[in-house]
Amino acid sequence: MAARELMPGQRRFTVGSVTADLLLLLWFVFALFPIAWMFLLSLKTTAEQTTTYFAFTPTLENFATVLTQRGEDLTGVDFLAALGTSVVNCAGAVLVSLLIGIPAAYAAGRWKFRGSEDLMFTLLSFRFAPELMVIVPLFVIYTQVGLFDTKLGMVWVLQLVTMPLVVWILRSYFQDLPADLEQAALVDGYTRVRAFLSVALPLVRPGIAAAALLSFIFAWNNYIFPLILSDANATTMTVAVTRYLGGGGQAYYNLTAAAALLGALPPLVLALTIQRYLVRGLSFGAVKA
Repeated sequence: MAARELMPGQRRFTVGSVTADLLLLLWFVFALFPIAWMFLLSLKTTAEQTTTYFAFTPTLENFATVLTQRGEDLTGVDFLAALGTSVVNCAGAVLVSLLIGIPAAYAAGRWKFRGSEDLMFTLLSFRFAPELMVIVPLFVIYTQVGLFDTKLGMVWVLQLVTMPLVVWILRSYFQDLPADLEQAALVDGYTRVRAFLSVALPLVRPGIAAAALLSFIFAWNNYIFPLILSDANATTMTVAVTRYLGGGGQAYYNLTAAAALLGALPPLVLALTIQRYLVRGLSFGAVKA
């Protein structure tokens, strides 16, 4: 008997497909379980925070404690101020990286010269080099020049995290962009700078959005640089979250979970805001015939 023809959107269920779906479902449960457990922990009271059962009375008191003066009185952590500091530091680092990295990526994607690949590899090495390898000299320099525990110092040091990502991501976008578009603009009387700003730059907006988002996330999650190079004035969210663990005293796991969930909101909101720019535009196909 011939197999029935499937309609668009339909699929034929077989033992292999059902098994694959079950394995995928199990993987999703395994991957999302820590997030679900952290959410449940954020709803528990301090007396229930070490219990593993699901029968408890949910409360939003932990979020209120983290965001108000009660959390600072309890642990000495002003989490709301640390959250604002993280936004300022990461946004400043991404902005500076875009202002410098976009022209650098354009030059790297358009022109080749002796040692250009070595230069790009050196820039990339700043990203994958261990942060602990440079933290001691950075601490000495920051202490001597007065950048220790300042927002300006944190913005500057986070360039080691964001700049390589911006340059390497946008370099590939500029390389994929046909040079004929800019040549046509030059023939029409555009200068090189105007051709870059009016022709090349608008076409790589999806790449700029992706580079900005990834850079912001990596800068937001950075822990070593803020831990060593900042104190009370420039404490970031990643450092503030760990202060709820007590440091040898009372560990507030429920407050830590609530603070971690609140700390994950800014990158999530940013991703949802610019998600329509993350898909590459159809303009790349305009010159294909």
